[in-house]
Formats: sequence, C-alpha cells, structure tokens
Amino acid sequence: MQKLTYVLLIPLFMACNAQHKKIEYPETKKGDVVDNYFGTEVADPFRWLEDDQSDATKEWVKAENKVTNDYLSQIPFRDKIFNRLKELWDYPKSSAPSKHGSFYLESRNNGLQNQSVLYIMDSPTDSGRILIDPNTLSDDGTVALAGTEVSDDYKYIAYLTASGGSDWNEIYVRDIATGKDLPDHIQWVKFSGISWYKDGFLYSRYPEPKKGEQLKGENKDSKIYYHKLGTPQSQDVVWYEDPEHPDWMFGAGISDDKKVVIISVTESTTGNALYVMDPGERAVEKIIPGFDNDYVVIYAADQKLWVYTNYQAPKYQLIQIDLKKPQKENWKDIVPENDNVLTAVKYIGGKLMLEYMEDAKSQVAVCNSDGKVEKMLDLPVGSVGGFTGEPKDTETYFTFTSFTTPSTVYKYDIANDDLTKFRESKIKFDSDDYETKQVFYTSKDGTKIPMFITYKKGIKLDGNHPTLLYGYGGFNVSLTPVFSVTRLIWLENNGVVAISDLRGGGEYGEKWHEAGTLMHKQNVFDDFIAAAEYLIKDGYTSKEKLTIQGGSNGGLLIGACINQRPDLFAVALPAVGVMDMLRYHKFTIGRFWATDYGTSEDSQEMFNYLYSYSPVHNVKEGVDYPAVLVTTADHDDRVVPAHSFKFAATLQDKVSDKNPALIRIDTKAGHGAGKPTDMVIQEYADLWSFAFYNMDVTPIYK
Repeated sequence: MQKLTYVLLIPLFMACNAQHKKIEYPETKKGDVVDNYFGTEVADPFRWLEDDQSDATKEWVKAENKVTNDYLSQIPFRDKIFNRLKELWDYPKSSAPSKHGSFYLESRNNGLQNQSVLYIMDSPTDSGRILIDPNTLSDDGTVALAGTEVSDDYKYIAYLTASGGSDWNEIYVRDIATGKDLPDHIQWVKFSGISWYKDGFLYSRYPEPKKGEQLKGENKDSKIYYHKLGTPQSQDVVWYEDPEHPDWMFGAGISDDKKVVIISVTESTTGNALYVMDPGERAVEKIIPGFDNDYVVIYAADQKLWVYTNYQAPKYQLIQIDLKKPQKENWKDIVPENDNVLTAVKYIGGKLMLEYMEDAKSQVAVCNSDGKVEKMLDLPVGSVGGFTGEPKDTETYFTFTSFTTPSTVYKYDIANDDLTKFRESKIKFDSDDYETKQVFYTSKDGTKIPMFITYKKGIKLDGNHPTLLYGYGGFNVSLTPVFSVTRLIWLENNGVVAISDLRGGGEYGEKWHEAGTLMHKQNVFDDFIAAAEYLIKDGYTSKEKLTIQGGSNGGLLIGACINQRPDLFAVALPAVGVMDMLRYHKFTIGRFWATDYGTSEDSQEMFNYLYSYSPVHNVKEGVDYPAVLVTTADHDDRVVPAHSFKFAATLQDKVSDKNPALIRIDTKAGHGAGKPTDMVIQEYADLWSFAFYNMDVTPIYK
C-alpha cells in the first residue's frame, strides 16, 4: 500500500525594445467585497474571478490569453525553441517492467505520443502487445491513465483515467486476455487506489458533486466502497464511512493474504490514522486513531503489518505491528532510524529494498526480512525509484535518473545478487558535456541549505549566464536529481540550472519539513532569496539574467519572493500557485494543506502571519517587478485557477509598466499530471521564450 499524496537553461545581447512597450491589459472590473479578520478589513476586489465557470470570468480568460499570445507571438525565436524542444523530446521512453503472475507490464512512449501506452509482455525483453492505449480515449490526448491494478487471478486489470487534467478519476475494467473492457464503469473517484478482493475490488470516492461544483467545490464525505464485477456502480456497497467526520478522507488496501482490510484515514497532507477491518464481519479496529505521524503499510500477512513510519523517528523507520497485540508498547523495530532519511520500502523476494536519501541523493540498501543490511547497491549519484515486483519474485526492476541522465532501467537479480543495466534512453543531447555539483549556502538565519547546480563543463563564472533557479519548499517533498528534457534548453545555451532544497521539504526528515511550515514559512522564502544571492555573488549569473520558477506550493514561493525582493530577479514563472493564503482552504481539498500553512481562521496571530506573505495581498503599488508569466489551467481542481487569476489581475492593476505581467491559461488541462506531450512542449516553448526575451538573451538555434 502507498500513502495517498495530494499534495497536496550563449547569451547574445540584442536590442529587445518590444518587451518594454506598455501592454494594454484587459480591463478587470473591481468589486466591493471586504472581509473582516479579527478586526482587520481585507478588500478582495477580484473575488468574482473565483467563479471560473461564469460568463464574465470566461470572457476575462479569453481576453487575457489573447494579450499573452499576442505578446509571445512577437518573440522572434519562439518557434525555434519549440522545434528544438520537440526534437529533444522525441526519444523512446519506458518504465521499469513489473511482473504479474506469468506476464509483465510496461509503460512506453515512442517519443512524441501524447500519453504513454501500457504494454503486456511474456518476458521483460518482448515487444509485447498494447493492453491500454489512452491516446485512443480522446481526440486531443487529454485523457490520461491515472493508475492500474491487476486482479489476484491475473485475468483483469482495473484502470483509472483522468480527463483534462482533473483530479477526478473514472474506473474501468479490462479483460487482459481479450483486451476488451467489461461494462463496469465507476465515477467520482479522487485520490483512490484499487484493491482486489474476491470477485470485485475496494475503492474510495466522494458523492457526485452538484452541477458547477465539479472543479471548485469542497470534497467531503469520502467513503470506501466495494464493487462487484459485472454490476452497475449504483449497486456498490459502502464498506466504511464516518458521517461524524465529513472532512476526513479514507483509503483502503487489502493484506497480502487477503485476510485484513487496512484503512488509512487522513485529514491533511501530514499524518494519518490506521484502522483494520475484518472483510467478513466488517468490524473495524482503530489501531492508530490519531494524525500525529505517517503510517504506510508496505506488507501485511499473518496478522502482522510492516509499517513505514516517522513515529519517534523524524527520518523514518520500519516497524512491525502484531494485530493480536497492536498496542505501541508491543511494536517491533525492523529497520531503525539512522542518519539518512528512509524514503521508501518495498518487500520483494524475501528482501527489503530500502531507499535512503543522503543530502537529497539516493542510496539503496538490500536487507533481509529482519532488517539486517546485506548489501548497498553500487549506483551513480542521482535518484532511484519505482522498484517493481511481488513478495514471491526473485528479481526487481527500478529506474535511475540524474539532472543530465534520462531514465535508465536497472535489473537486480535478488537470488544471485546481480545488478545490471537493463535499458538506457537514447537522446539527442550529449550529457557528457555537462556537470552537476552540490553546494551548501547560508540562509538568513545561518542555516546551511543544499543546492544542485548544473552547467556546461568549463564555463567561466563571469556573472553572465542565463540561470534558472527552481524551488518548492513544502509538504515534505524532496527535490532530488531528476532529468528534465525541458531544462536542456538552458544548459545548451551556456546557461545554468539550480535546484535549491529549501526548508519545508523532506530532504532531512520531518524536522526540516516543520522548519518551513506554519509560523516558520518565511524560512522558505529566505532560503530561496539566499539561493539567488549566492548564484549572483559566486558569478554564475546576475539579477538581469536570473529566472525563478516554481509550481503549486512552489508557485506560492515565487509569488512571495517577488513581492519581498522584486529587485532580485529578471523573470518570474509562478505555475498553478497557491496565491490567496486567506481563502485557499475553502476550495476542493485546500483544507488538507492547513498543517503546512495554518488558516486565516485559526487565530489572529495565524491570520496576521498569512496576511504578511500572501502573494495576492502583498503586491507593491507602482514598483518595478520582474517580468512575470503566471501559468494555470481551467481544469485545475487542486489549486483552483482563481488563485492565479486574482494574482495576475492584482499585478496588472498595481505594478509599474516596466516589465510585462501576463497570465497563460491552458484549456482542458489541470494541475499538471496527465498533460498531453504536445501541450507540454508548447507551454515550455512559451515559458523559455518569455524568459530569454526578458533577459535579453538570444538562443543559439538557427
């Protein structure tokens, strides 16, 4: 079982005077809405933009997109960047193969397919046949495969689809032998897994939302259902609900021996309760009723749970809970906490595959079932993940990646202790020409913060390199070395890519995470500002050549930092950001983020703190801001587009005319997952063109 997560770059100078011309933004009407928070009146003139389905908002979106497209169309090298991105993207990609009984499954993309295709093979080296091709599910590639689960008898595969980037999923069931779908169809599923049991499966979902509330309404009253194959959704049986706690979310899994249902209960992105249910009697025992820690069951059989947790272990550990005596005093340590962060555990072939993180870089330990380390896998510096296999298998496959290395699939023969490369990606880019180093710079309060910096070998630190600085800093999310084909544009243009591991993330465990939450959130912004100052001071770039980027919680980061230090950056690219910190918790699953942020209703102190950095509420009147291109999408039902709408409208209303303040709004797209390839390439062509143009940099492409 997996824990549910919502969570939830050769400069050539040119006379680019066009971007300094005054832009005629659409007229955005102001309302007279004023809210009172503990005696403080806060105006919200663009509240009407929260209704993203209204005719007025739709017309505003259309007008804003026209201004943005007109601006981007004047950039002389926009098409050249698009063509180069398309060329770089066009290489075969595949996941690690996973074994299921006598066959294997593997996700593949031939290069430019909008969605990757699921193949079934008799062996990991077979060409196989297509089992599920999501590209056939829509004309424009906007329906994505969001998850799969093979039945215990290996006859069926249940699969989830997501349309237009929404978090809402639909479940279908396919006969593996024939490749035909059964009539089964389930709707209004969100953040759910699938657990097969007997002649059906368990899943969780919400009630069907009211008309017009699908993308912005609060998601409440989660329930666990059992669906029997061949029956309509209306006959699905509720196996668990808690009407007294409509804000809680439930996820269900089944033990490996099919004797226990395991229920994970969440009310935020941090911590979960753990219940167990007898699938026959459906009696529930709340073995861990609170939300103080994370508990992820990685294996369960014989009335014992192997649980990955940060209970009394900020850097995580593996424990065993005996359901016959589940009290905490009876818990057994299997893999104790150590100096490095334990990020994942998989039980395969009688061995525990442990993924560790040391200074945001991956390590893999192979342990016996008692937790004794038998071997450390010899891997390059980078990130590993996706170990596939079942407890009875004798081999596993996993992926490795780094900032300059596309995904490489490794095979580990557990029985013979043999690690080999199984498949490498071939890309039209010479990664040997580039290098990555990790530095530790000092933040405002003296804390040392790690940052990865990637660039062409032999560059001179003359302060003249176009530089992309990326950050996130929240929700225990770690930024480790991963390959991004889009960032190659910066590298091959004599640029620098810097990834900063800010507090609020999980790079050093729960204490590092907590240091960037609630009343400590300013640490995150200070860390990021210090990263920019370091890159400038050490000669990588200058403020005229520095672009900053972040998405979701990282979009909040960018919004807050340009408010606090508008002088420090040339370009800012906030994506799908949480920009209204006073109202974020009122939409869809926003309330789940309160453990990281707090809410404006908690206390006057918490309101004052949020109000002090909320991007929408702290835009400076008449100040020269960096060039800003806000990005969002009309189907984002995680961070609703109203955040970006209100932020862009406020920027256009208040900041000086020196630099553009634009918003780019995708249609039939969401928070980012499942976005079609052609849409992603177009988006990044626009982003990088905007950044280069506003840094007075001409890319090398002819």
